[in-house]
Amino acid sequence: MSTKCIGCDQYFGQGAYLRHIQTASEPRCRAIYNRIHNYIPGAEEDSDMEHDQDAPMEPEYTVDSVGDFFGDYEEQDFIWRDGPVSDDEDDLQNGSMARQENDDDEEDEEDDEEDDEEILAPDEGPLPEQPESPGRASVPPRSTREHIVKFGGLAGTPLLGWGRGASMYRKYQGKTGNAPWGAFQSQIDWEVARWAKLRGPSSTAVSDLLNIDGLHEKLGLSYKNSRELNQIIDRELPSRPRFVRDEVTVAGETFDFYRRDILPCIEALYGDPDFAPHLKFAPERRYADPDHTIRVYHDMETGNWWWKTQAAVEALKPGATIIPIILSTDKTQVTLFRNKSAYPIYMTIGNIPKSIRRKPSCRGYILLGYLPTTRLEKIPNKSARRRTIANLFHSCMRRVTSPLKEAGIEGRPMASGDGVIRRTHPIFATFVGDYPEQLLVTGIKTGECPKCPAPRNELGDYDGEIYDLRDLITVLDALAAIDIGPAEFTKACRDAGIKPLYHPFWEDLPFTHVFRSITPDILHQLYQGIIKHLTQWIKEVFGADEIDARCARFPPNHNIRHFKNGIMGLSRVSGKEHDQICRILLGIVIDIPLADGMSSVRLVRAVRAMLDFLYLAQYPLHTDDTLGHLEDALQRFHNNKGIFIDLGVRNNFNIPKLHFAQHYFESIRDFGTSDNYNTEYTERLHIDLAKDAYRATNHKDEFAQMTVWLERKEKILRHESYIHWCQSRLSRIIITSPKLIPRRQLRMAKHPSTKGVSFDRLVADFGATYFRDALARYVVTLLHPNFNRHQIERASGDIYFQFRTVSVFHRIKFAIETDGVVAGKSPTTVVDAVHINPPRKDSRGRMIPGRFDTALVTSGAGSTELKGWQLILYLLQPPY
Repeated sequence: MSTKCIGCDQYFGQGAYLRHIQTASEPRCRAIYNRIHNYIPGAEEDSDMEHDQDAPMEPEYTVDSVGDFFGDYEEQDFIWRDGPVSDDEDDLQNGSMARQENDDDEEDEEDDEEDDEEILAPDEGPLPEQPESPGRASVPPRSTREHIVKFGGLAGTPLLGWGRGASMYRKYQGKTGNAPWGAFQSQIDWEVARWAKLRGPSSTAVSDLLNIDGLHEKLGLSYKNSRELNQIIDRELPSRPRFVRDEVTVAGETFDFYRRDILPCIEALYGDPDFAPHLKFAPERRYADPDHTIRVYHDMETGNWWWKTQAAVEALKPGATIIPIILSTDKTQVTLFRNKSAYPIYMTIGNIPKSIRRKPSCRGYILLGYLPTTRLEKIPNKSARRRTIANLFHSCMRRVTSPLKEAGIEGRPMASGDGVIRRTHPIFATFVGDYPEQLLVTGIKTGECPKCPAPRNELGDYDGEIYDLRDLITVLDALAAIDIGPAEFTKACRDAGIKPLYHPFWEDLPFTHVFRSITPDILHQLYQGIIKHLTQWIKEVFGADEIDARCARFPPNHNIRHFKNGIMGLSRVSGKEHDQICRILLGIVIDIPLADGMSSVRLVRAVRAMLDFLYLAQYPLHTDDTLGHLEDALQRFHNNKGIFIDLGVRNNFNIPKLHFAQHYFESIRDFGTSDNYNTEYTERLHIDLAKDAYRATNHKDEFAQMTVWLERKEKILRHESYIHWCQSRLSRIIITSPKLIPRRQLRMAKHPSTKGVSFDRLVADFGATYFRDALARYVVTLLHPNFNRHQIERASGDIYFQFRTVSVFHRIKFAIETDGVVAGKSPTTVVDAVHINPPRKDSRGRMIPGRFDTALVTSGAGSTELKGWQLILYLLQPPY
């Protein structure tokens, strides 16, 4: 039996025809394939059937003994991928229904399928445009192409006459004589050393392992114990800058301060060969339209700060390459008891794309040092103690950042990872920290805004007008009054609205506006700030019992945590848990009635507006349009927040973190999107650079041991990157540009979740009552795409299936690509999933209820209404 392709008028056998329309370059043939895969067979409306009544009828088909409606069969058509399927019903119930993975725990099953998935039929573009909901504007679709305007001139150009130096890896390769494993003798020699320093137990345990008789000789190791291994690492492997110990004396006490020289640290990041293909050397403006009216913001080079600073530097010394310095400080606990803490200083540079900086495995940040963590309890006066601690912080930070003063003005020749030398100007750009750290850096009093001079009693107001930044000239003049006398200095600082700080570290840094450098903080300001307040207000309005009961009644869903015991009893809620609460918060309050018959419309609008602001603020790419929606969301919250005052929950909204939301728009325009400076990334660094480092010590004089441990770990990681470079000559890091609407991929397991499911069990266990009829319609549509609906119905009655079991997939996933790729693997995030699980028993005999998610699937009609969509509850795979 052959089939004619109506696209090219050629005849094909059944299997050849399917391959033809799937791989054809002819648009008309490809359109047939798209039509088939966009069509979901099902019962049609009577009006559609009547419309096709007069269509010519095709003759009925008879079943051929050689084949049937599917065409001629071959031997492999009757063979399972993993073996034959039993036709015995008892075998189906007892054995064939057993799942391939252990189904006792659904989460374990999902983890198992992660390694056994393939991407199927990725979308050709964004999802269909959704209908616009009341009170929520939609972003008009635009071309994904960005129109770039370069800064021009000599900005970011290499130095003339300096030639091209050797990269860091080539220099090390010259020292080791092209040995493939560097300072180690063989691959085993290197792998054991890597395991011992990155994955292994304590140094004593490693030495005991290597002291096993004959182990050292059989493995061919160049070291016999941990001490010899440490000597090889310390002497032979290249490293980032070493730590030095300074002493700081305050109120008669001496404290250790461990730090690195900031300029070599900048050179280590700027000159890393892995980052070389991705570094940015000059600012640029990106637009979403060819008329250059709608700006696009994502990485730091797309913001206004770099452009304006480049113009200022070029006016003094043309041909500059600016290195934006991003600093972060945050005190963290390193033990659960004894109140031991560390105070790390982190640094990165804005030339490195944000997709690299936010991945700890890429090592886009570097630890600059550990600040003293003293509380200065010997100073009895609390006010004097707080001032002394602030001055101690700025004194240590001034030692770290002082080299930036001359380098920022005069410039410094520096080679990037590819050996190209440019005159670089490292300039302090942004500070990343939570609210207490922002106040400590700027010297602003608690309860005030660290960016603008808004009065305390107006922090809760917003009418679209935003205060200008604090006057830096006035503040610097007040700080200069220290030379006049203590009384005049204190009065000048009070008039300028800051605390009396003795020479803050940013005072002499060139091209620096410290109040502009304070950036939004999604983690502490939104999740652990505004959302935490909002959840508490909702609790006071409706009561903890009602909220918890509604949480328990939520059905399970992908990417939504089921709080079976509620959310009101949670303590020490993390940012991740606040994120999970946000996903159900609107569903909790959307239909709860208020007392005394009061309308809950304003409360629902306020909650929705704040959630809109939260998610819009986290966009990896912003345009002028999306920033307008961000401002609109904030305005909608302020328009409806009065409901909480009417209900007696609040007296005012003078909350600094809520007020700071007004500054998100300008910060994004200045420094790019919020994922350039989110504290969530530096919080993650605490694990590697503070907590794990502390656990590796004997807890006596810990900072000296922590710094040595970190230096050795960095050397091993650097050597690992060098070996990868030697083997491939390519950077291990590949990145892609961020997208406002990421492309979705449909992912399924390569192997079915359950095999040998009979048609009868599909009805009983899965509720697929009309599966056989739907499958017959689908087969007819697949083979004869030019049939009308009446012909499909007529022909489907002649379909005879020579099998009565099928395979069932219990899950499909929808993933999106992130804007970064590491080590050649494209990282994806699963954003949604459809589950189809019949009731079953776990290993202890307990019944696990079934789960059948509802899915809306477009039939390709292009309508934004529900008409033209079909409901699907499961996916199955026939054996052919």
